[in-house]
Amino acid sequence: MSIEIVPFEAEARLDWIALTEALRAGHRLPKAEIADSFLYRGDDTLLNRAAWIDGLGLAVKSATIFPGNPAKGLGQVNGGVSLYDDANGQLEALVDFHLVTKWKTAGDSLLGARLLARPESQVILIVGAGTVATSLREAYGAAFPEARFLVWNRTSAKAEALADGFANTQAVDDLEAAVAEADIVTSATSHGKPVIMGEWLRPGQHIDLIGAFRPDMREADDTALTRSRVFVDSRDTTFGHIGELKIPLETGVITEADVQGDFYDADSGAFTRAPDDITLFKNGGGAHLDLMTARYILEAWRGLDSDS
Repeated sequence: MSIEIVPFEAEARLDWIALTEALRAGHRLPKAEIADSFLYRGDDTLLNRAAWIDGLGLAVKSATIFPGNPAKGLGQVNGGVSLYDDANGQLEALVDFHLVTKWKTAGDSLLGARLLARPESQVILIVGAGTVATSLREAYGAAFPEARFLVWNRTSAKAEALADGFANTQAVDDLEAAVAEADIVTSATSHGKPVIMGEWLRPGQHIDLIGAFRPDMREADDTALTRSRVFVDSRDTTFGHIGELKIPLETGVITEADVQGDFYDADSGAFTRAPDDITLFKNGGGAHLDLMTARYILEAWRGLDSDS
């Protein structure tokens, strides 16, 4: 019998640090098989992302993107995650799309920062003020509880609204100055054009890029990449699919060899930094991370059930 997980009850049992450890453990298993498919009707889209990890199970994450929904008072993006048993293929759980996406996206970036950022980082800049930015504030706050947070957004009122929801968090107007001040810069914008300029960066920083998800989208310019040691969550889901890597690879600004590693290399010593390095991490997502996150959520939910 499959389980339907109630998001609000499950979330109370989730922990950002524990999730990053679950993601590390997932990458120690055999490499995931992944596949994406798209169906279109005008501006509407159905996206299916599937992953199978031997020893962890199977997941299919279905997302519907209906741009006309907000005018009807409905959410633009909806969906769910079906999680299947690895041994027998039976449906184990239906997990809320938004719950998995929130924890997968911010957890992905947090694992990158735990591996690459200086542990003593004191100032963290969040670029963007949407839903993902709020999740980033939660996630980074769990790993860097003493840090001071800055928030920049093109619409300053949104940055102020996000900052007002958290202690030790301040909205700022000058992006260049904020980047220069920050030890960690985490960017989740949807504009599609670079907002992080390499000439602004200084030694010792960690740059976390999330917002670009299409082949024509970027958040950092060429100089940012050439000044940094570059890492990704997955070569398979970033090199040929996301403009952050796809464009500079095609133009010869960087080569695939310039990317130091992905999470499957984490135990090999590839994820290291010298004190003056600038590290740059591209969060590309991917169905394998949805699977790892959904499995973590299910185990937390089962713990909730055992307490009831």
